[in-house]
Amino acid sequence: MVTNIENQNSAGVHPLKFALWLIIISILMMFGAFTSAYIVRREEGNWLEFDLPQMFIINTAVIILSSITMQWAYFAAKKNNLSMVKIMLVLTMVLGIVFLYGQLSAWGDLVQNNVYFGGVDSNPAGSFLYVLTGVHGFHLITGLIFLAILLIASFKYKVHSKKMVRIQLCTTYWHFLGGLWLYLYFFLLVNH
Repeated sequence: MVTNIENQNSAGVHPLKFALWLIIISILMMFGAFTSAYIVRREEGNWLEFDLPQMFIINTAVIILSSITMQWAYFAAKKNNLSMVKIMLVLTMVLGIVFLYGQLSAWGDLVQNNVYFGGVDSNPAGSFLYVLTGVHGFHLITGLIFLAILLIASFKYKVHSKKMVRIQLCTTYWHFLGGLWLYLYFFLLVNH
């Protein structure tokens, strides 16, 4: 028997939602390990002190805005406002791309200030910063891919009040990415 993607299993949890939460927990564990290693390595000494790129402040505002537009898309889907769903998904996607561009710009600022990743002339402080922001950026790219798939589905009228699983999953993941960035940014502010 084939089941609809919207159905739940007998335990009451949709399998895709369960899988997403496993992914989120795995990502949290990975970033927990990264930030723990950051603290341990920093305490060993030989740590380069430098200012965080100003672009991180702008990116923080951008990712918060993108989380708001994603939530608006979700609310619009619940109300069957399909044109608003599309507009908010496009805005979320644009803001996600702006965030990634901002990260690349921040990396450019780091290079101009002689903060590099790896190599003989580098310091672990710079490498950790590149890893933390780079791995987050990778996950944001995966979020943009899921967002693009959701946007295509919305143009095929497959995102509405009776078909909410896709947008629920995407909204949850997108909010997670925003929350993860806030954690990383404040972690770096406090420990940098």
